Amino acid sequence: MDVLAGADFFTVEVLTWRGLITYYILFFIEIGSRRVSLGGITRHPDSCWMEQVGRNATMEDAGYLSRCRYLLHDSDTKFCSEFREALAAGGIKCLALPARSPNLNSYAERWVRSAKEQCLSRLILFGEHSLKRAISNFLEHFHQERNHQGKGNLLLFPTGAFPSPTQGTGVRCRERLGGLLKYYSRAA
Repeated sequence: MDVLAGADFFTVEVLTWRGLITYYILFFIEIGSRRVSLGGITRHPDSCWMEQVGRNATMEDAGYLSRCRYLLHDSDTKFCSEFREALAAGGIKCLALPARSPNLNSYAERWVRSAKEQCLSRLILFGEHSLKRAISNFLEHFHQERNHQGKGNLLLFPTGAFPSPTQGTGVRCRERLGGLLKYYSRAA
């Protein structure tokens, strides 16, 4: 499980001066650790963009797929030959899944559902910057503050930094995105 990663796209509608625009979000999830990395956000995921994402993902020290050997992805045409070749040059074998089989990439599908239900569907996003801010805040919440039932109901990558509790309470609260995402813990 530690050498497997999943990749997928999902779309988000963002309000701009020109009206609603669809953005494509590419992410990678390490199956063993459940660490999610954002591959990129774009309006047009063409082959040049995908090739660059593949190079970024396999960079020797900074690549988010450096610990993985296999990448699961669906049969979407966005996962083009240039993308697969860039990953192969970095030592990662792409495994295209059969059509209409979301269960085979279930961790990635579940992360999309969590991101949309807990964050993106509750916000009105104005421009690409607000989309990036919402996604990055949700990623931090997912990694550091959200309990994961599949991992023994523990935090994936906890941090010790907390705001000081208010006067007279024994519970601390960390809020993100104006209180949309909250994490509570007991004060020492």
